[in-house]
Amino acid sequence: MPKDFKAALHDPRVVFRAILGVLLAANLAAAVLAFRPFGGSADDVRRRRTELQSRLSQLEARLSSTQQLVNKVETARKQGDEFLTRYVTDRRSTFSTIFEELDRTATDAGLKPKDRNIDLSDIEGSDTLKMMSITAGYEGSYSNLQKFVSLLDKSPRFLIIESLVASPQQGSPVLNVSLKLDTFVNEAPEASS
Repeated sequence: MPKDFKAALHDPRVVFRAILGVLLAANLAAAVLAFRPFGGSADDVRRRRTELQSRLSQLEARLSSTQQLVNKVETARKQGDEFLTRYVTDRRSTFSTIFEELDRTATDAGLKPKDRNIDLSDIEGSDTLKMMSITAGYEGSYSNLQKFVSLLDKSPRFLIIESLVASPQQGSPVLNVSLKLDTFVNEAPEASS
């Protein structure tokens, strides 16, 4: 240490100035803390608390609505799966099941089956579902046709009557019926490869 510094430490004026400097710095720090605390004033803290509680309420409301949406989506998924299980048949059994259903319904209604054609087409947006369109011809009376449509309506299969054309045979109460039905087929994953 230089000699002047040691001499200055023994000088009471220098020591007194150093003590005054330290006290001044402590007073300034105390004043800063008293007039502007680091956490903010009590009003600032209350305002911030109110803002945070308001935001928390908004987030809880958003969470509640999101949970309701999730519950609705889960319910819709479950109901959709139940619908598909109940009304959509596998491709392996669809043709025989639908033809048996149509033949039985036509026989119960008193209609005579004629020719029929099937067209299987993809459904946009689905990898596993296909739409099967059935065009079928029948012969019978008007009351037989009414009974047939009623039985189709009560069928456990999901059958959509796309079009129905009935034209009378000349000089006879018998109608020629042309019917186009749509139904859906579940394409098994093994069968799609």
